[in-house]
Amino acid sequence: MESVTVENYLKAIYQLSDASGGAPTGELARRLKITPGSVTLMLQRLGEAGLVKYAAHQGVRLTKKGQKVAIRVVRSHRLLELYLTNTLGLPWDEVHEEAENLEHAVSDRLVARIDEYLGHPDRDPHGDPIPDADGKMRTREGTPLAECASKTSFVLLRVPDRSPDFLRYLRDGGLIVGAKGTVMENQPSAGIVAVEVGGRAVSLSREMAASVLVRPV
Repeated sequence: MESVTVENYLKAIYQLSDASGGAPTGELARRLKITPGSVTLMLQRLGEAGLVKYAAHQGVRLTKKGQKVAIRVVRSHRLLELYLTNTLGLPWDEVHEEAENLEHAVSDRLVARIDEYLGHPDRDPHGDPIPDADGKMRTREGTPLAECASKTSFVLLRVPDRSPDFLRYLRDGGLIVGAKGTVMENQPSAGIVAVEVGGRAVSLSREMAASVLVRPV
């Protein structure tokens, strides 16, 4: 039953799951750009296949079987992103869409070879953790840049937002994974967070800054 559609559902549920392990069906419909009715029908099918546990008005959870499939897809996707960036030189604002197209086509054997070639990395170009061959990953949550006070120095850890325009804006300002910077101003009332990275001044809205995870230093 592991078609492209099924894998996309399981991956989305995995990524939307909260601390309790559940994912809201409304958020799932928005993520997949599908009507709630269609989502409900598919979740019932996934439940019959033993991939999820679903109850109306209670969200959906992955079973161990479903989680295994989801993590495999996430691992393939993030390794492909890193491979496309490091080997082919694709910018980080383009690799997500390309990896979306390739993640369902690569074999586990090819993914293992890519992993070995890249030196068994634990992060993709956006700082997201890459599961290892056993499905385990090291978490590194980070602090939203919007929560950092003025004069705070930081190292950029992760950018979960995949909007190409947003990623290009960050890249042009030097705000890439591993970049070091300083919060020059954080004005909640004005809705602006101003930072300096490599001698360049970059202004972010608080909404944008909330999507950039850093480690204060």
